[in-house]
This record gives sequence, structure tokens and C-alpha cells, in this order.
Amino acid sequence: MSKHDHNTSLQTQNPISQAQNSVEKAHKATTQAQSHPTSITLEQAENAITKAEHALEQASDSVNQGAIEQARESLEQDKQALDDCY
Repeated sequence: MSKHDHNTSLQTQNPISQAQNSVEKAHKATTQAQSHPTSITLEQAENAITKAEHALEQASDSVNQGAIEQARESLEQDKQALDDCY
């Protein structure tokens, strides 16, 4: 198994990690859109936020609700920051 396959396998097995990673990607995309607000960066941030929301939905049944709630709060802050770019 290659390293890439191993990482993908771990993410598949751990919805919380996948959700946290998606939220982090959304944060980075939002930061990029804030720094360089173009139609492309804004769309990328919107897409990343949508993916993170889906990942959080998938993880919502997880035992560690504290981690999910923290990720949701972080994502909400990014959504607000992105709205402020318009």
C-alpha cells in the first residue's frame, strides 16, 4: 500500500478527520479569497465551504461531538468572512 493509499484509507475510516481536513481547506481558500478577491478565488472558497459542510454532515453521527462542533464554528467564521468579501 502506498503512502497515498494509506492516507485515503485513514480518511475513509475517520469521518472526523476528513471533516477537519475539509474545514482547514475551506479556511485556506477563504483566506486566499480575502487576500485576492477574484471571481476564481471566491468560487473556490465557496466550493471548499460546501465540501466542508458535506463532510461535517457525514461526521455528525460521530462520538466526538466536541471536535465536530469546533469544526462547525470555524467553518461558520469562514462563511462570514467570505460573505464580507462581496
